[in-house]
Amino acid sequence: MDRTTEGPTTEDPTTEDLTTSDPTSLSEAKRRVVDLLKRRGPATATVLAKVLGLTRMAVHQHLQTLEEQGWVVARSASPKGRGRPAMIWQLSEKGERRLFPDAHAELSTDLIAAARQAFGEDGLQRLIAVRSEQQVTAYRQHLALAEDLEQRVRRLAEQRSREGYMAEAVKDEDGSWLLIEHHCPICEAAKLCVGICAAELSVFRRVLGDHVVVERTRHLLTDDDRCAYRIRSAAESP
Repeated sequence: MDRTTEGPTTEDPTTEDLTTSDPTSLSEAKRRVVDLLKRRGPATATVLAKVLGLTRMAVHQHLQTLEEQGWVVARSASPKGRGRPAMIWQLSEKGERRLFPDAHAELSTDLIAAARQAFGEDGLQRLIAVRSEQQVTAYRQHLALAEDLEQRVRRLAEQRSREGYMAEAVKDEDGSWLLIEHHCPICEAAKLCVGICAAELSVFRRVLGDHVVVERTRHLLTDDDRCAYRIRSAAESP
């Protein structure tokens, strides 16, 4: 049969672009899968299915489609006993870049470079200080009705998520809290000006109170896969 008489095929580059390069084309179920991979990191289809409340077969089908579209990649886990080794799934470089973009990265880095050129390093640090004061004011308002440390940490995570950090509050086994940020929408800006990260740690300490200890335990800029902060009452600190 003459292929020129047929309709569009999957080999049509225009069709492929529409289905594989547009993050908004993902179904709700597939978006839940990639969001979970972003939050949890590499995982098997079995683990993803359990967390999402779906069958393993359904999750595996979603993962195969996502792999075909370039959003995720798979690798074999180390074999344990007999049988085929499990496949570990994670976001691809394209998935990280396109599905969870660094918000306004180019504009942010350009503004930082311009501020450094116009005002010098001291001037840039003063701008960061002004931003920090604005954050402290906004966060304190959001945490104003929190009754205890747990509520303060959860409300802070909610606010950070609204800002694009995909944050969550998790209680650790030792009773302390972890504020985990699975995405950094200002990562490129932070790479160009490390003072931004130092200022944010200071903001958390001021907002959560004098009787709370906040420590950064994971940091994107030191090659960790996300940022995390351990938070505990000063009275409980060793």
